[in-house]
Amino acid sequence: MLLDTASLYFRAYFGVPESVRAPDGTPVNAVRGLLDFIARLVRDHAPGELVACMDEDWRPAWRVELIPSYKAHRVAEEHPAEPDEEVVPDTLAPQVPVIEEVLDALGIARAGAAGYEADDVIGTLTARARGPVDIVTGDRDLFQLIDDARGVRVLYPVKGMGTLAAFDEAALRDKYGVDGPGYAVLALLRGDPSDGLPGVPGIGEKTAARLIAAHGDLPGILAAAEDPRSGVTPTQRRKLKEAMPYLAVAPTVVRVADDVALPEFDAALPAGPRDPERLEELAERWGLGGSLERLLAVLPR
Repeated sequence: MLLDTASLYFRAYFGVPESVRAPDGTPVNAVRGLLDFIARLVRDHAPGELVACMDEDWRPAWRVELIPSYKAHRVAEEHPAEPDEEVVPDTLAPQVPVIEEVLDALGIARAGAAGYEADDVIGTLTARARGPVDIVTGDRDLFQLIDDARGVRVLYPVKGMGTLAAFDEAALRDKYGVDGPGYAVLALLRGDPSDGLPGVPGIGEKTAARLIAAHGDLPGILAAAEDPRSGVTPTQRRKLKEAMPYLAVAPTVVRVADDVALPEFDAALPAGPRDPERLEELAERWGLGGSLERLLAVLPR
């Protein structure tokens, strides 16, 4: 089980009231919400291995170089000259180091790589996996990794953190009309405002899905755009040709990397905390209470 950690603690932050606080009054809603969510995942799915995948670089320079608008709207306004400074709510930012300390004390593996997003860590660990993989994320970009043959599916939180929708190839086709690799093509054609991807103007989700169904992949679509007998309409042909500078670089930006060099770590889910004394200190300092107890209760299972 691979966790898109930032995606999940953002959801926990907005899903749990900020009135959930440490003894000194500091909000710990994201910390406790994430712990409760992990406890439910372990209880319901019993993974033998679990990795909290981290954003070492949430906006990699190599992606921005290709598409300058990539996640540009998320750059903190107060730091316009520091494009690595992400907009994070003031009361969430201090909780992130706490989350990391608690996971480390528990012995739950964390993995990240300089210059890469958590998506790329997830893509790499998925490529290396010898058995089924559950990817837990609120980011649709990772739908491109879904693969029934390898047992790779995405557990996607809906309605906050309370319900998970399981996406396999059938669910993906039912929702978007494409398979995993096709989703990456759909995403780059359609665009994604949340990631600053402009897409091809005039090519929406349904049109993109039809083009993929008819022509397979992006090279097939572009070849069809050059063939007047292909069924690509004149308007679509014109829009695709006008977007060629974008389409030349978008696949590299949208594709989740699967060959990232990662540090060594033990992915085995621990039966108990790795550092009980440190965990007890953190629990008392931050008032983790029932959230931590519920996770500790399910770990031995």
